[in-house]
Amino acid sequence: MYKKEELILKVENIYLSYDKPILRDVNFEVHNITRPNLKQGQVVSLVGRSGIGKTQLFKILAGLQEPKSGTVRIGKDLHPVEAGEVGIVPQNYILFNHRTIVENLKLGLRGSVNKMSEKEKTELINDYANKFGLKEHLKKYPMQLSGGQRQRVSIIQQILTGNKFILLDEPFSGLDPVIKDKVLELLVSISQLDELNTLVIVSHDIENALAISDTAFILANEEHKEGSTITESIDLIEMGLSWDPEIKHNKHFQDLVAQMKFRM
Repeated sequence: MYKKEELILKVENIYLSYDKPILRDVNFEVHNITRPNLKQGQVVSLVGRSGIGKTQLFKILAGLQEPKSGTVRIGKDLHPVEAGEVGIVPQNYILFNHRTIVENLKLGLRGSVNKMSEKEKTELINDYANKFGLKEHLKKYPMQLSGGQRQRVSIIQQILTGNKFILLDEPFSGLDPVIKDKVLELLVSISQLDELNTLVIVSHDIENALAISDTAFILANEEHKEGSTITESIDLIEMGLSWDPEIKHNKHFQDLVAQMKFRM
């Protein structure tokens, strides 16, 4: 049993061009999902093949790039997105190499300077580090960690900022299968920390992105038209293919993944 409540993300008529159209008429919406007795955030996938314009759309959603036309509105009041209010986890994980992991994580709490004591900050960071397998690495530097560990640090840093929206650019890229599964578990855990937590995964890895999503949108080209757009939206909840940790073994899910790969 679930409900799709208020609209919390509205992307409307996004158009972007350089020498030629890159994105055209990009429209989609995300609603707050509620489930009885559960903290249920949203996990949305934007999937498309390489070179289709996903990175440009990622920047527009984060407020880091202005489209030629169109709007991105977020929050219960649906205000225009501004740079800095959406957490971003890019592929290169923005961490300061001259700072320890705990120092990098404290940067996520800069907006809480007057609200939290140093002891409270340390306790909060230790709690997240413990949950996500980083407790023994807090005094290390980013270059001493594996790619998967750095990614977890980057994700936790964004959680600590208090942003309800977190954008992830190709979060499964370059990770071995075991680490991918751990990242999937981590992202599900983040979505369940707060009802309004909304993860938007931008990826070409259809299977892993859909495995934890409640909604997916295909970014692709249409025949005889320049610029990519949302060609299909998929409600995995309605299809009975969401919130199942074993979904990758479901035949209907595998059929859906195969169909989407063909349609991209």
